[in-house]
Amino acid sequence: MLEAGIEEDDLIPLSALQHMLFCPRQCALIHVERLWAENVFTAEGRILHDRTDKPGAATKKGLRIVTGMPLRSFALGVTGVADVVEFHEDQGRWRPFPVEYKRGRPKAHRADEVQLCAQAVCLEEMLGETIGEGALFYGRTRRRTTIVFDDDLRALTRRVAEETRALIASGRTPPPVHDKRCDSCSLEPLCRPEALQKPKSVARWLARRVED
Repeated sequence: MLEAGIEEDDLIPLSALQHMLFCPRQCALIHVERLWAENVFTAEGRILHDRTDKPGAATKKGLRIVTGMPLRSFALGVTGVADVVEFHEDQGRWRPFPVEYKRGRPKAHRADEVQLCAQAVCLEEMLGETIGEGALFYGRTRRRTTIVFDDDLRALTRRVAEETRALIASGRTPPPVHDKRCDSCSLEPLCRPEALQKPKSVARWLARRVED
């Protein structure tokens, strides 16, 4: 049981943190209403993850690579699976280095960084190690972006985890906000943000009918 009174069965998916920071309504649609739809972006991401989601391990000199590693953190109240965790040999110890794979490019928001930091917190709790950094690998650039797990990112990750658990526990879906995020969201047809953000006023509709 967690210190905050959350039991293991109440742990939320680690991926929900990314959904929450990207769009709280998307998070609720997925994790409260259990809705899902795929588009070209999610399909590309799924294909990219197919290479890393299967559990496995490989070792070469000074490096051990583990794929599909189960994760859990009582501190954050999350559970999930790491794409890749590299273990680098350092003075007789194996230092964990999480790597998360993403289909697109580095983003202006910090959702990907929070997801990776949450993975690091899980590994620290599970392995008793302090992890200073990890990496995001983006499919479009074919490059790694090193992410430092500093105090600001850790604080943001804790806050997002708390807010995500609260949202899911509430069972409520936030109202829609139609903006540029919707263009890449596979749930847009189910969310209907443009239609629902500004619903037609019943009073105005009745008034027009009376005038007619």
